Amino acid sequence: MQHQFPCYYCDHNVSGEIGMTDYDVVVIGGGPAGMMSAGRAAEVGASVALLEKNSEPGKKLLITGKGRCNFAHNEEDPLKIAEAFGRNGRFLLSALSRFGLRETLDFFSSRGVEPVAERGKRFFPAAGQNAYNVRSALMDYMMEKGVKILTGSPVLSLEGKNGKVTHAVMAGSRKLGGRNFIVSTGGLSYPSTGSTGDGMQWARDTGHKITPTEPSICPVEAKEHFCKELQGLSLRNISLSVWQNGKKIEERSGEMLFTHFGVSGPIIMDLSRTIALLLKKGPVTLFLDMKPALDERKLDGRLLRDFSKLAGKEIGTCVRGLVPRAMVPVILKLAGIHEDKSIDAITREERRDLVEALKNISITPVALLGYRWAIVTAGGVSLKDVDPRTMASKKADNLFFAGEVLDLDAPTGGFNLQACWTTGFVAGEEAALRAIQK
Repeated sequence: MQHQFPCYYCDHNVSGEIGMTDYDVVVIGGGPAGMMSAGRAAEVGASVALLEKNSEPGKKLLITGKGRCNFAHNEEDPLKIAEAFGRNGRFLLSALSRFGLRETLDFFSSRGVEPVAERGKRFFPAAGQNAYNVRSALMDYMMEKGVKILTGSPVLSLEGKNGKVTHAVMAGSRKLGGRNFIVSTGGLSYPSTGSTGDGMQWARDTGHKITPTEPSICPVEAKEHFCKELQGLSLRNISLSVWQNGKKIEERSGEMLFTHFGVSGPIIMDLSRTIALLLKKGPVTLFLDMKPALDERKLDGRLLRDFSKLAGKEIGTCVRGLVPRAMVPVILKLAGIHEDKSIDAITREERRDLVEALKNISITPVALLGYRWAIVTAGGVSLKDVDPRTMASKKADNLFFAGEVLDLDAPTGGFNLQACWTTGFVAGEEAALRAIQK
């Protein structure tokens, strides 16, 4: 069931002074990290305001996992979670020790979201639940703890004095003061949901270094026309390797999808950042293996057996037993064999060419589709400028960061949302404790 939140959840179109003059904690950005931050800060005992530019929080969260919301990865070892984020992953270790997988599952299950582990160690809400239930759990959390949720309130800038942020400045010269501020505005991906990189600019304005951003977990535009011919075809149990200058850089197995512009699907999305970085250096080639479970010798043996069983038939009949029907003309064209040719007339050389076509379909990536189609943003606020134990800025005394605005990104599988829950929880707790103790 999709939950539309009634007006008592949020204050809309607020003008002039906004509630009290100063809050203990002001959270800017109502995405996953922001909602977790706000709820936790209020739970600790702080007065909290959440500023969200959209008409309701969690807009991007609702489209994650095609609306199903893969909200966690089934891995309790913080080191293995951190590994998914590459060299920046160690930044998360301290925070994961405070709010990791177990705490995440407990949080959502206690609020009615039943976690179910599916293929690839991905946690989704149980059957009959979806991303709306995940958002509802976060909204209920904030409301229970007394968070003031101010929607339709885009922040234009941060105002500061003596090394501290003093106000969030909005349109119409509206200002909201606070003791501590948490920036959780997300990255640049899916800008239609409100992620337009504002928080990175504020971080830059307050002296933080910004690691150059790139679209990540993103479909890839390809040169080959056959991709368009095959648009809509989903492949399973295939392998895809990324090559540059004759060297294999990375390889993934799983599912992919042909589209009118190129290729997409889980393994493409996971390889997209690698592809983007390599394209900056020069041409890249992807090799698609339709039969990764069989090496070339075994695949050749399979063909010989099939040829024997199908003697007198057309070669297309044999290939249809190996790949989806739509792929048959493409495979045979790559092998240089006419689809109507009799199996009995296939030469040894043609059979080898067929094996090569099944094992090494060349795809030439041209570019990533960009932030409009990217699930997350690579790059962001440099982790060197943020305390990993507290998510506090090292440049401004009362500023914190949480979620995708940070230079953290991982493959699909629930890792990125885990980083949002983890950094959001820690930032909210620390910002509240500092405000209360002063």
